[in-house]
Amino acid sequence: MSVNRCMHVLRLQRRMSVLTLRSPGALPDSRVCYGGTTGSPISLGFSRDVSSNSSPPTTPDTSLFVPLAFKSDCSVDGSVGAELTQPLDKSELLKILNRFYKKKEMQKLAADQGLDARLFHQAFISFRKYVLEMTSLGAALHIILNDICCGAGHIDDIFPYFMLHAKQIFPMLDCMDDLRKISDLRVPANWYPEARAIQRKVIFHAGPTNSGKTYQAIQRYLTAKTGVYCGPLKLLAHEIFEKTNDMGVMCDLVTGEDRTFMDPEGRAAGHVACTIEMCSVSTPYEVAVIDEIQMIRDTSRGWAWTRALLGLCAEEIHVCGEPAAIDFVRELMYTTGEEMEVHTYQRLTPFSILDNALESLDNLRPGDCIVCFSKNDIYSISRQIEIRGLECAVIYGSLPPGTKLSQAKKFNDPDDPCKILVATDAIGMGLNLSIKRIIFSTLVKPNINEKGEKQMDTISTSQALQISGRAGRFSSKFKEGEVTTMHRDDLPILKGILSLTVEPIQTAGLHPTAEQIEMFAYHLPDATLSNLIDIFVSLSRVDGLYFVCNIDDFKFLADMIQHIPLNLRSRYVFCTAPINKKQPFVCTSFLKFARQFSRDEPLTFDWVCRHISWPLPPPKNIKDLVHLEAAHDVLDLYLWLSYRFMDMFPDTALVRVIQQQLDDIIQQGVRNITRLIRATDPAGADPLGRGAAASPRVPRLGGMPLERRGNSLASRLVKDGLLTPDLLRQLQSEWFKEVVPQGQEVARKNKKK
Repeated sequence: MSVNRCMHVLRLQRRMSVLTLRSPGALPDSRVCYGGTTGSPISLGFSRDVSSNSSPPTTPDTSLFVPLAFKSDCSVDGSVGAELTQPLDKSELLKILNRFYKKKEMQKLAADQGLDARLFHQAFISFRKYVLEMTSLGAALHIILNDICCGAGHIDDIFPYFMLHAKQIFPMLDCMDDLRKISDLRVPANWYPEARAIQRKVIFHAGPTNSGKTYQAIQRYLTAKTGVYCGPLKLLAHEIFEKTNDMGVMCDLVTGEDRTFMDPEGRAAGHVACTIEMCSVSTPYEVAVIDEIQMIRDTSRGWAWTRALLGLCAEEIHVCGEPAAIDFVRELMYTTGEEMEVHTYQRLTPFSILDNALESLDNLRPGDCIVCFSKNDIYSISRQIEIRGLECAVIYGSLPPGTKLSQAKKFNDPDDPCKILVATDAIGMGLNLSIKRIIFSTLVKPNINEKGEKQMDTISTSQALQISGRAGRFSSKFKEGEVTTMHRDDLPILKGILSLTVEPIQTAGLHPTAEQIEMFAYHLPDATLSNLIDIFVSLSRVDGLYFVCNIDDFKFLADMIQHIPLNLRSRYVFCTAPINKKQPFVCTSFLKFARQFSRDEPLTFDWVCRHISWPLPPPKNIKDLVHLEAAHDVLDLYLWLSYRFMDMFPDTALVRVIQQQLDDIIQQGVRNITRLIRATDPAGADPLGRGAAASPRVPRLGGMPLERRGNSLASRLVKDGLLTPDLLRQLQSEWFKEVVPQGQEVARKNKKK
């Protein structure tokens, strides 16, 4: 064999010996990063250590580590090993490798290098397959294995080669410290050096709904030279935009799907009304208003309120929201060294809880609003109201903003025969409605918990107050509001809920930024975006004031377009698009948008029209109406993407025109919603489960009559004749009397804790 080959073998052996001496935490110099999106500056002013930066590193969830295909470089050595020694006996190799796997010392050494039992097993399977199936191994490994087979080597000598293999299929092992630095979210205040460079004045306007707290903040906003309003909804941003311009103060509108500049030449005005996700944390303002600050704890969108509160560059920050957020916001301001003053407000008009439930739709009167938590309930109740010869307006979350405003105007108009409103909790924010009485059709609402799981749960005190507060608004013709329930058995529960104080806010949401994910991708170039996000959340460290927001929707979109070739930044932007994943047509449109974008083919107006089959006819039934709403969401998605990729989504103005026309078609359908419901369900089943001569309704648990709960224990007992309906009602009544007070007591004790 040539001298060059011998020297090559020696260099390989030297490299492997260095690997064994290298400390587990050693990192390549070229990959050292400093936590967060930029290097963390020293916080200005007083800062309090809320949970210690010296907390131990987070143990990663190794189930998220996806092994990569091993890429062998044995072609460099060719068959040097076999030439120097002899061919290896595969059966003997299998015995040696299995002995290596079973050695506790090897497992412990591997654990010190970041390989837990799961990763050790996966790495060993891959390593064994490589050794047994490769036609030729690297020279150094071949020689070591031959020595062991001949009794001249020790089985432990395999370990450096095993670790080299493991770090190739699990590249994150070599940069775990870097990944932990990037995902360290413990001091988010330091992510905004421009805001930390000024001493901001924070004013908290605290009060219930209809207390004038936002009005007072807006008055200061109007007198400022420059200002920004940050609201939770497009409707609220649009309302402030219109009011500000009506007051003679030039104001722009910025939402995810819209940019309206009042200056004819497109120059930015001194004031801007925006949805909170769209606020700029680099533009200086004199006054900033952050509305509905209690949403900082929202498991999906809370990060946007955290970003605005910590990052806005304004001399004055006016925060509006529930008193339950006061102590928490003050705690956050300790971390920035900023003082906070609090202005408290009382409700301008009272509302009372009635002693009687509605019980029958025959008892409806002008100014009533029935609140449901599903569209199906809205359709059903609207149909029953129409059967009684009454007109009703309908408002729910997936309606376009123009349709919501149209329905609100119809309900508020004293000359319109429509005097009843059926709505979801979408009325809790963003619409001025002349409501006398709020009627809860149920107190059970589907929620997404912190794990991203859907569950049915009784509405919280905060939600109940937000909705109830819409009755008897100060600006409406009803100066006193009333609240009750549809069903008798729900009324004591509602009273119990409203008697409790709102639980104080304890944590704020955070979300990984595009820059952080890009740094992750630098270290893990072969990982999918969904996998990068999972690993980021697994390794992230937050102090006691924060939590990482639910990223299931982001991952859903990331998985949907994983097969489409996009650069990481574009892929990230697509996955932050606010789409309704429950709508199949919206999801398929999202997929087609991404595929067309990846081909570098602009999505033109004609392409969009063909895709949604424009022009669309008026709806003939509820199914048609739902499709029109989905088509409107698709146009929203186009507009949202057009402000991020202007060259690829060029026909914004034309798409906005047909979206307005589509909004008009949807308005026409909603005005005739009862006709659409009749076309969909001619039978018109009563939502209350009562016919003309039906027996009194069986008390409900969780918003559903017990006798209708198909496979429930109660329904089986009644069906088998072991329990009569009268006994069932009595048991249910006793349950409410005993359990509801106990639930209130538990809630009070938990609050004290």
